[in-house]
Amino acid sequence: MSKLPDADQEMPLVSHLTELRTRLLRCVVIIFVIFAGLFYFAQDIYALVAAPLRAYLPEGATMIATGVASPFLTPFKLTLMCALFLGMPVILHQAWGFIAPGLYTHERRIAVPLLISSIFLFYAGMAFAYFVVFPIMFGFFASVTPQGVAMMTDIGQYLDFVLTLFFAFGVAFEIPIATFLVIWVGLVDVATLRKSRPYVIVGCFVVGMVLTPPDVFSQTLLAVPMWLLFESGLLAGALVKRKRDEEPAEEEAKPEDQPPAPLS
Repeated sequence: MSKLPDADQEMPLVSHLTELRTRLLRCVVIIFVIFAGLFYFAQDIYALVAAPLRAYLPEGATMIATGVASPFLTPFKLTLMCALFLGMPVILHQAWGFIAPGLYTHERRIAVPLLISSIFLFYAGMAFAYFVVFPIMFGFFASVTPQGVAMMTDIGQYLDFVLTLFFAFGVAFEIPIATFLVIWVGLVDVATLRKSRPYVIVGCFVVGMVLTPPDVFSQTLLAVPMWLLFESGLLAGALVKRKRDEEPAEEEAKPEDQPPAPLS
């Protein structure tokens, strides 16, 4: 009889870990399925990603592969990353399904729009980098190439460079989500963020200076959208906070609104 309480305490933990393993396996399977479907087009995908740079290469110049296995491994790596990016909605959905039972009802109502918005903004940041920033950046690099130097970029180094920028711009476009969250959970109030606006603007230009070529136009091209995204997150956070403050406080949470008890 003395072992029964221990068994009762271990069962929730075991089922919790089993569910986590199941959801992780689903994520791995979906990434593998997407990768398998894209692998046949690996060379075409790399050609598409390299197009912004190839458009500014001097006449007769090409990209090069300095590694023995680079012609195969570089498109392979890019295809795998594409599968990860394309599978992100499913991955986030599995993460949401795992943590949702531990949230209150009002938290779920906020979390779902935030989840969808974060996916959309991440893809928007990548698209902004590809269609707007890359042409300006590579055009600048091509224009400042010293005379007598042939601009022929290694395909592996180029892939690492653009993947870093894709991730950086995707994360930068999550600024509205981060701003909304710090307001919603009460870490910082709206008035404090409004007073900090000059520092935020300076920070946006500093990030633009780091991530773009050293010219004012490119820096502004990144800094201004980041600032506008901050303002949109600030506005959304202020509206939700005002609405929540106007609602009468609930006297007692409903039983169904209570999250599960923490695992022992």
